[in-house]
Amino acid sequence: MRKNDLIQYNGTIFRILAINDSNALVIDCLKRNMPHWCNIANIESFAPCTEQELTEQTDVELFDIESLDAATRKIVHDRYTIIAGVLPFISDDKMRSLVISRIADEHEICKQTVRNYLCLYLAYQNISALAPKRNKEDKPLTKDEKNMRWALNKFFYTKNQNSLTTAYTLMLKYKYSDSTGSLLPEFPTFNQFRYFYRKHRNMQTYYISRNGLKNYQRNNRPLTGDGVQEFAPAIGVGMLDSTICDIYLVDDVGNLIGRPLLTACVDAYSGLCCGYSLSWEGGVYSLRGLMLSVITDKVELCKRFGISINAEDWNCKQLPATLITDKGSEYKSANFEQIAELGVKVVNLPPYRPELKGSVEKFFDLVQDLYKPHLKGKGVIEPDYQERGAHDYRKDACLTLESFETILLRCIVYYNSQRIIENFPYTEDMLSANVQPNASAIWNWNMTQPGANLISVDRERLMLTLLPRTTGTFTRHGLKVNQMRYAHDGYTEAYLSGGTVTVAYNPDDVSCVWLIENGSYTRFDLIENRFAGKRLTTVQAMQTAQKAIIKDSVQDNLQAKIDLADHICTIASATGSTGKTQIKSVRENRKREQRRSHVDYAKVGGAND
Repeated sequence: MRKNDLIQYNGTIFRILAINDSNALVIDCLKRNMPHWCNIANIESFAPCTEQELTEQTDVELFDIESLDAATRKIVHDRYTIIAGVLPFISDDKMRSLVISRIADEHEICKQTVRNYLCLYLAYQNISALAPKRNKEDKPLTKDEKNMRWALNKFFYTKNQNSLTTAYTLMLKYKYSDSTGSLLPEFPTFNQFRYFYRKHRNMQTYYISRNGLKNYQRNNRPLTGDGVQEFAPAIGVGMLDSTICDIYLVDDVGNLIGRPLLTACVDAYSGLCCGYSLSWEGGVYSLRGLMLSVITDKVELCKRFGISINAEDWNCKQLPATLITDKGSEYKSANFEQIAELGVKVVNLPPYRPELKGSVEKFFDLVQDLYKPHLKGKGVIEPDYQERGAHDYRKDACLTLESFETILLRCIVYYNSQRIIENFPYTEDMLSANVQPNASAIWNWNMTQPGANLISVDRERLMLTLLPRTTGTFTRHGLKVNQMRYAHDGYTEAYLSGGTVTVAYNPDDVSCVWLIENGSYTRFDLIENRFAGKRLTTVQAMQTAQKAIIKDSVQDNLQAKIDLADHICTIASATGSTGKTQIKSVRENRKREQRRSHVDYAKVGGAND
């Protein structure tokens, strides 16, 4: 008699769960009561039983867990999770009861439910026993219905987007035709095929299988949320994204440069553009410019472009406490995630899900629609620019980046302070306050309400936070970073003790670095002045060139050492030591030799002539 053995007596089947000296812990597999201890001598005469006999006498069906559908597997694992904490205490009645009570409270179910799951699992020792009973009323599919299901999956629910008629024809070809291609006498009609399709149609499967998951999420998924107020109940949730502007620009002398990159931060609640960056470079570089623009005084920003606005027209000088991004490489970089040190939460959305950050996507569309009608023939791209034989819009380019940014800035000011937001979900308080239906008015009103989540930060702190970081090493020669040496007063002990630290550096100017200690930044200045003011790439190129020169000279240096050794040995071999050198009267010998070898350099140099 061993653990997990099945025994039967008088129409009852027992399973042995544990054996302790002369006692055995058993469970009645038919009644499925809680396990109890009994004397082994009382059950030794019971006949053995098989697992098949157990399943035949009960209504519980056991399955291969992998054969179950995903929903059923989830239910099975959830139920097993509920009883997993009880299994270690099966043999202890008191502890078992306490644990069952705790689990019932934790999962908000009754204790009897926990006991039922536990006894079911113990009786069969198989996790699939916890699966819910299958609906026996579902009739199995007939052969024709199985063929219809196969044809729908094979030819209709695919990216080829075949019609229902085509799928029916292909089904007849592959399932109801003989080897010569002739149609068999008996086959389902198209009406039967269409009825089966409509009876079992799943619209989600239809959209995803024929148009793709991305298209479904963007165009067909149910929109059951409460709109912007569910996602962002107040200002302080900024959505970030970049796009290439639909216009070609030139430099100051008229040479074509290309299309600029626009990066923007739009508040999800109000739709206000918090800041922007227009540049030729993307990645983390454009994000630094964007974050700096967000905290910049917008009145001063517009004044630099000759635009006069009131403070309430664009009253944004703080960072949103939450930034929503996609999984672009610049947003996933460690440099940008460092902004979390300022208290900002960065949320990365799944890729190819523009509908999840619709505010910033709509911003790009609206702003470009504002300037494009007025810049036709000046480099603006039309929808046909990629078509064969279309006009080459690059030849029309005439605006510089500076002039285009002035136009773009005026469009943003209009977008923030004048554009009417017709479908904004007004609250009773907003209606009472007569909040105007534009982004700036909504932003300004919400700034005075509870829940506005903005973070104040100065420009220097923001830029230092977003700088790339590396590991620096303290040595006697200073703080070594990127193979350059830096120094700061007051770190003598660190120079002598050594060790590694985290350092922020500016790749555009290596003149200084910043040691990061406990969230504070300490500036270290460059010791090697020949690198001052240079970019990191330039310094690395100089260091690489120097290494190449040294590497090329190694062989010549070795040859020179060999030649030197030969010369020294030749000279030394011409003379030999007798071991009888006189060592007395050294001072007199030295004075005599000084008089003999003394040279009047002034006379030799011609000073006496």
